[in-house]
Amino acid sequence: MLLNNVLRWKGFPIDQARQKVDELSSLRAEDLLIRQEKGKWEIFRHHQKFTSWYSEKAKFTPTDWAQIPVLQKKDYQAALPSLLSAGTTPDKVYIGNTSGSSGHPFFYAKDKYCHALTWANIQHLYQLHHISLNDLQARFYGIPLDRIGYTKEKIKDKFANRVRFPVFDLSPPVMEKWVERFKKKRFGYLYGYTSSLVHFARYCNANAIVLKELCPSLKACIVTSEICTEEDKKILNAAFGVPIINEYGASEADIIAFTYPNGDWRVSAGNLLLEVVDDHDIPVKEGEEGRILVTSLHNKAMPFIRYEIGDLGVLGFNAAGFPILKKLIGRVNDMIQLPSGKESAGLTFYYISRSILEKSGILREFIIRQISIDTFVFEVVTDRDLNWTEENEIKRQMDIYLEPGLKLIVIRVPNIERKGSGKIKHFYSEISPLI
Repeated sequence: MLLNNVLRWKGFPIDQARQKVDELSSLRAEDLLIRQEKGKWEIFRHHQKFTSWYSEKAKFTPTDWAQIPVLQKKDYQAALPSLLSAGTTPDKVYIGNTSGSSGHPFFYAKDKYCHALTWANIQHLYQLHHISLNDLQARFYGIPLDRIGYTKEKIKDKFANRVRFPVFDLSPPVMEKWVERFKKKRFGYLYGYTSSLVHFARYCNANAIVLKELCPSLKACIVTSEICTEEDKKILNAAFGVPIINEYGASEADIIAFTYPNGDWRVSAGNLLLEVVDDHDIPVKEGEEGRILVTSLHNKAMPFIRYEIGDLGVLGFNAAGFPILKKLIGRVNDMIQLPSGKESAGLTFYYISRSILEKSGILREFIIRQISIDTFVFEVVTDRDLNWTEENEIKRQMDIYLEPGLKLIVIRVPNIERKGSGKIKHFYSEISPLI
C-alpha cells in the first residue's frame, strides 16, 4: 500500500501500530475496558510529569478520574512548542491544525507512534466494510486554492489514492459533471461532508440516478464532520445504492466513533476514552445526554486528557459490552447561497479562515452569518482588531472560493454565543432557502 510506504519513509511506525490495533481489536469488551482504564492513568501521569503547562493544571494527585480538570480548545491556543512534553520538539512529531466547524483554531501535535495508530485504526475500521485504502476514494471535501496549499493537498490525494470533488460549488452543472466522472472511474467508496453528499444525493434522486449502477465498483459511502440523520441516510442510500457509514472524529484526536457492519456506532476504545459529562464535569448515567470529552490514550507529545470536543452526545454499551455512541448533537452546517445562483457548503469558510489563522495567529474563535444574499457578517474573537490588510485578505479569499462582489462585515466580539447544542456552528444562514 502506497500510503503505508510513505508513512514508513517519514518515520511513522505503521507496522508496529497495525499489530497493536489488531491486538486491541481481538480483545473482549471486558479486557479492552481494563486496558483503557490502565491507559488513561498512564497518559495522565506521563503529562503530569513531563508537560509543564499541564502540570500547572493538575498539581494534585487525584483519587478519582472525574477530579482531573477538563481541557478546552482555548487551552491549546498558545505557541506549539510551549504545549509539548519535555524532550519533544516540533521536528519530531506530526503537526496539524484545526479550525473546522467548531470555530476554535489551534495547532496540535501527535508523536509518531500515536499518529501511526490513527492510520492503523482507519485501515482496520475500513476493512470491516471490505474497503481498502487501495480503493479509489471519491472525496467530497474542500481544498485550499492558494498555489502551495492546493499543491500539497493534490500530492496527498495522489498518495492516498483519492479523487477530490471540491464542495465550493454545488450547482447542478457541476454535479452533472460529477456524475460523468462516476461513469469513467472505478471508485471504491465516497467520503465527505454529510451536507455536501446529501446535496449531491438529492440531485441524483431528482434525476433518477443511482451511482452504483453507473459505477459497479462502489462499496460504501462514509459521511463525516456533520450529523447524518436517518432521513439523510435514506436519501444517500437511494442515490448511491451502497451502505452509509457514519464517522465521527477529530483530527487532533482520532476517529472517535465509527459504524460497524452490525449498525453499532462503536467508540474507538483502544485508542481513546470517551466520556459524556454534566455541567460539573461528572460522567452522566448511561443513556443520558451530556458534553463529550475525549482522552487520547497514546499521545505522549501533547496532552488531550478530558478534552472537550464541543459536542453533546449520549453514550451507551452494546450487548457485548463495547462502548457505543448512541446519539450525537451538533455539527450541522447550512448551505451558502450566492447572487449568481451558485450554492456552496458552509465549511467553505474553514478554508477562507485558514489564511488569517496561519498568517496572523490572532484568531481565537469565529462564526460567519449570511444576513442577505450578498452580505456576510464575520464575528471574530481576536487578540486585537483586524487591520485593513487582514480584512482585505478575507475579502480576497471570498472572491476566490465563492464569487466576486460579496459584501463583508467584520465585527470583533468578546465571545461567541453558543446555541442549544453547546457547539459553535461555523456558518449560519439567516436567509430563506432558494426555491
